[in-house]
Amino acid sequence: MRALVLLAGAALLVATSAEATVRRGELHGVVRRGPIAPVCVVGQPCDEPAPYVTLLFSRNGHVVGRAVSDVEGRYSVRLAPGLYAVSRPSPPAIGRGIDPKAVRVYAGHRRHVDFSIDTGIR
Repeated sequence: MRALVLLAGAALLVATSAEATVRRGELHGVVRRGPIAPVCVVGQPCDEPAPYVTLLFSRNGHVVGRAVSDVEGRYSVRLAPGLYAVSRPSPPAIGRGIDPKAVRVYAGHRRHVDFSIDTGIR
């Protein structure tokens, strides 16, 4: 009987530990903004890296993660697995919407996702 109680206790401990340890995934990439001129010209970039942009990652209407792009527009964030809505603080400092508006994070995976911000220049 004592062995059975110890075995049950060990199983409960393992199950609790497994729930507490969520293998996070990572998103990384570059945030770009564009167009940067009213007319795009062949041989000249029509977009550019967007430095210091805050990305908000939400689930069920609650922000659960954030990342800020560096001077070259690069960002990285670690999140629990799942589907996240992506937005920027309101009002955004530059541009309008962001694309993509949603991303999926996979447990234990590092995934490259670039974001683009529409500047509204036409």
